[in-house]
Amino acid sequence: MAAEGPRGLDGLTRWMGLRWDDPNTVRVTIRDELMNLGGLLSGVVAYTLVDYCMGSTLWQHRNPGEAIATTHISITYLQTATEGDVICATEMDRRNRTSAALRSEVRHEDGRLLATAQGTYAIFPRKRGMHEAPAS
Repeated sequence: MAAEGPRGLDGLTRWMGLRWDDPNTVRVTIRDELMNLGGLLSGVVAYTLVDYCMGSTLWQHRNPGEAIATTHISITYLQTATEGDVICATEMDRRNRTSAALRSEVRHEDGRLLATAQGTYAIFPRKRGMHEAPAS
């Protein structure tokens, strides 16, 4: 059953159909536009789920006036899917004044593990005029 939580934050996430169950969990329903030429879910979909889910998880732990940016994500693809929902769950392992380390698992709705990822994000003062992301 598809989540009915908040939907895309920007043009890319709206087009992909990302939906937030909560700040640490993002899902997408597989559709033809997200498949590669081999008829399998494109790896970029899992990567996008990871990047946005990590960002959403960290966003909840930022202080007023802070901005965040992805500095590195390492993803390991284990298997793929052709239909149904794909769900990314993220946990923050560590956060200090200038950076954070997070890890994610991407699973099919049937529970199969599709990918694992580790990522780091920079934390820095938000410049005046930078847009505030909407709460998810």
